[in-house]
Amino acid sequence: MALKATIFKVTLNIADMDRHYYADHQMTLARHPSENDERMMVRLLAFALNASERLEFTRGLSSSDEPDLWQKSLSDEIELWIELGLPDESRLRKAGSRSKQVKLYTYGGRSVSLWWEKNQAKLARFRNLSCVNFDPEATEQLAGLAQRAMNFQVTIQDGEVTFSNEHGLVALMPRTIGA
Repeated sequence: MALKATIFKVTLNIADMDRHYYADHQMTLARHPSENDERMMVRLLAFALNASERLEFTRGLSSSDEPDLWQKSLSDEIELWIELGLPDESRLRKAGSRSKQVKLYTYGGRSVSLWWEKNQAKLARFRNLSCVNFDPEATEQLAGLAQRAMNFQVTIQDGEVTFSNEHGLVALMPRTIGA
């Protein structure tokens, strides 16, 4: 019998002063059986950093043809493709050919720098790709806030992201890699 996804109810109250975006997002988030809390919370973080009316979670780990998040135009063209982790260069190449913009969010400490050293030359030619890394201690703290029902106030100002709720506060500073 296959394991089922775990369902989370999430409310994000986003105040993104860098993009002048202020909105509340209520969503149901499915955590794949192979996904841990840290990865799921990094998905929420990626959503908050790119929040818009049309940004949505996809089947993610359940599908090799879809990213973790995407934003489509009204004519169903992929405007933004968001990947997490340390994907194959071929996956990012495919994403770049299907989307106007590709964003990769990495996390996990030393493995990120090893992955980057191996793939840097190949990825440098992708003009519509941006890569951002998160500090592993901060993403672990964020994972510690995971619960089946979550309500976060997310503030983004001067590049710093703050996730807070009644259980704690985590501040993250996304760092561009390869720039």
